[in-house]
Amino acid sequence: MNITVVGGGYVGLTTGICLSHLGYKVKVVEKIPQKVQMLKEGHLPIYEPGLEELLQESLKQDRISFTTDIVEGIDFSQVIFVCVGTPEQEDGSADLSQVEEVARLTAQHMKDYKLLIEKSTVPVNTHKLIKKTVQRYMKSPIEFDVVSNPEFLREGNAVKDFLEPDRIVIGVESDRAKSIMQEIYKPIKAPIIFTDPATAELIKHASNSFLAMKISFINMIADLCEKTGADVKLVADGIGYDKRIGRAFLDAGIGWGGSCFPKDVKAFIKIAEDHGVDFSLLKEVEKINAERIDRFIQKVKTALWSLKDKRLAVWGLSFKPNTDDIRYAPSIKVVSALLKHGAKLSLYDPKAMNNFKRLFPEGKDLSYAQDMYQALVDCEALLILTEWEEFKKADLQKVKELLRLPIIVDGRNIYEPSKMREEGFEYYCMGRS
Repeated sequence: MNITVVGGGYVGLTTGICLSHLGYKVKVVEKIPQKVQMLKEGHLPIYEPGLEELLQESLKQDRISFTTDIVEGIDFSQVIFVCVGTPEQEDGSADLSQVEEVARLTAQHMKDYKLLIEKSTVPVNTHKLIKKTVQRYMKSPIEFDVVSNPEFLREGNAVKDFLEPDRIVIGVESDRAKSIMQEIYKPIKAPIIFTDPATAELIKHASNSFLAMKISFINMIADLCEKTGADVKLVADGIGYDKRIGRAFLDAGIGWGGSCFPKDVKAFIKIAEDHGVDFSLLKEVEKINAERIDRFIQKVKTALWSLKDKRLAVWGLSFKPNTDDIRYAPSIKVVSALLKHGAKLSLYDPKAMNNFKRLFPEGKDLSYAQDMYQALVDCEALLILTEWEEFKKADLQKVKELLRLPIIVDGRNIYEPSKMREEGFEYYCMGRS
């Protein structure tokens, strides 16, 4: 089976490369020529563990190709995965112009049956708009179907999430579309949930919003733990053993970021408002998340009193480990706030520094280190913003020797407070004594 993937971003590349790994012949359509050239040479414009190796394997076996020509992609296959961006607009709604463009161009150039598969995160009932657009622009009556097949890819774990998912959600309206989707996912052993398209579209937003809610909930518990002397990690363990709740997404810290949660929560609130539903619960979830930055900065002030002219090391810039993505990363607001308070910063991240430099170029008050230990030199405290594995395994005695003062403010709770006291650190964390 030939498969076309429109969009060479995070979702499109993971989808296209993993489908080619399963043995399908895949053509990825991407507008930016430089990205296409890079992909043809076997290199990714993003960092995702294991994905570049799969790309190189598929290129060698001639199972994947790349083009800037969407007409070439439309002609290549009856199956078209729509993986274009749906960025947030000022009112919180999703910008669907790229989705509309794919639907319109497909209609104008299709010569036979096409199955348009929504993989991009879209508001409920977007499938109706896609159908209407195709019907409006097609030159002659040709059969087609629109399917909703939302992605549930975690950055840093995307390959496993695609090839070994918890479930596959598919919203279909015809037996023909259902049969094709069953064939596509036949190599993957996972439960397939068939629904109508509107339900599938809603499942995606509901899933991400619920996970964001869990994180905000445990962060409120962390604040209560700090007031009462309880330990939020043990609270999370205690409630996480309950199968109805689960332990995942119950790690207290400085809040969620990334390309999905912030955008999807806002979009879900807007979708609800457009349909006359007051989603005040999610508004509070957003508010709690935004307040985490202020609480972290206050911890830094508590530890150091005045931040003016204090040199501070920062470990972690990506919004989560195992990615170079800094979209909506808490580090952006933390670094901005620290600079406004007059601090001088030495930054380090294993993968995200090049992206961060576009927002924060090096200057007299901000520098980038070559490794995590170099970042500590002549600094009065270490701030931890991302829970990279290498930070968890750091040589703490070396950390202590390199810092001017043995102070760590940990926004991700990667160390045990009792151990840090034994090592001689002043250790400030989230929701733990």
